Amino acid sequence: MCCNLFILADDGHPIPQNVPGIGELALGSLMLGASNTLLNADHYGVYFKGMPLSNGKVLRRHGDVFERTSRGYYHAHGRADDTMNLGGIKVSSVEIERICNGVDSNIVETAAIGIPPSGGGPEQLAVAVVLKNSNITPQDLQELRMSFNSALQKTLNPLFRVSQVVPVPSLPRTASNKVMRRVLRQQLAEQSQSFKI
Repeated sequence: MCCNLFILADDGHPIPQNVPGIGELALGSLMLGASNTLLNADHYGVYFKGMPLSNGKVLRRHGDVFERTSRGYYHAHGRADDTMNLGGIKVSSVEIERICNGVDSNIVETAAIGIPPSGGGPEQLAVAVVLKNSNITPQDLQELRMSFNSALQKTLNPLFRVSQVVPVPSLPRTASNKVMRRVLRQQLAEQSQSFKI
């Protein structure tokens, strides 16, 4: 109610209102009942940072992927953080994580993130991993990366390839315990050169 909906194309800009398409949902920045502060996070960073403009106003991030049909209906497709585009193939982070979690008994949990390369092109797959034994060498990370690649290529798609494995002490989570892949994506994109193996 009292809100304009926008679907963002792959280039990050809204598709025209009367055109069907699928992408991350953005909201008109003025709407009834919208918060203007967050208790434990930066309100601007969570909702507005990096968002496009519409009629001179910054759109508000929603976080879900939506589809607008040719008849004007909307269908929800889940969280934007939970999907990535690897070489033109849409894949769920949860599918990749399920496979990676079973690769080694030292793994507590993983988070799969698609990182857009600085020069453009398809997203590169990075896996943040929480380990039981944190004493891990670069050689161990290389072996883990090769194990991830082998398991993913056998189970999901022979073209999928993990470009980097990043050990982390814990995964960032929301108050409701959901993994904040957007936070990890931003951290890894900023530090990708220093973490790349």
